[in-house]
Amino acid sequence: MDTTLLVMAAGMGSRFGGLKQIAPMGKNGEIILDFSVYDAIKAGFNKAVFIIKKEIEHDFREAAGKRIEKMIDTEYVFQQIDSMLPEGFVIPDGRVKPWGTGHAVLCAKDKVKSPFAAINADDFYGRKSFELIHNALVSGSEICMAGFRLGNTLTDNGTVSRGICELDGNVLKSVTEHTALDKNCGIPMDTVVSMNMWGFKPEIFNELEKRFSDFLKNLSNPQKEEFFLPFVVDDLIQKQGQRVDAYISDDKWYGVTYKEDTPTVREALLKLMEEGYYDGI
Repeated sequence: MDTTLLVMAAGMGSRFGGLKQIAPMGKNGEIILDFSVYDAIKAGFNKAVFIIKKEIEHDFREAAGKRIEKMIDTEYVFQQIDSMLPEGFVIPDGRVKPWGTGHAVLCAKDKVKSPFAAINADDFYGRKSFELIHNALVSGSEICMAGFRLGNTLTDNGTVSRGICELDGNVLKSVTEHTALDKNCGIPMDTVVSMNMWGFKPEIFNELEKRFSDFLKNLSNPQKEEFFLPFVVDDLIQKQGQRVDAYISDDKWYGVTYKEDTPTVREALLKLMEEGYYDGI
């Protein structure tokens, strides 16, 4: 069964201070994405689609694309502010940034024809997470997610935003975005959170398209408002009774939300390489 890894890599990393997607982490200059693609291939995914901005295409291909293209069938999609806009919609004056993660996934509609996992380019999820999502998709799950324990997803260098999940057994009942989370936020550290690791069938593109059109018709903050993927999933649960299978990984998440996170992430990934987890990367 064909399965696709869809990688959201269009963000410019403002808090990080540059293109955090291509910051070298491994002993041979590997970036976080190299590890994710390697884990995805091991889990059974056989195609990768990268969502990037046109202006970073050269840097992205040089930093990762050329290596990854040797490992897996690879395609690129550009997320621009005018991508996938409904007919008649006019971009608000002064708006320069694209429309968020839901919009990013929608931009891949014409490239993704098989069940797929959607992930962030700058998050290290761990191999178990890819196995959980791949197995769920192969088993027929329409929508699924890999959840993580909040305490495994925090940084010592600032606050983060996470989707706090309400579960009923292994079924997601709601996901609510929380901002400014840290170790002193008052939320139990074993709480399950979404790290934007989702599994979908291609039918999700029709739902994204409808909701993106509604989102644009009802903008309250035309300059900054974003169309987030978790909002779409939660809307499907609440309004259509959509079943979303939830699989919990106890793996440690690593990410470079802030530039100060880089040494910790690099040390952790180098340790995994030394232990032989990524001999073939």
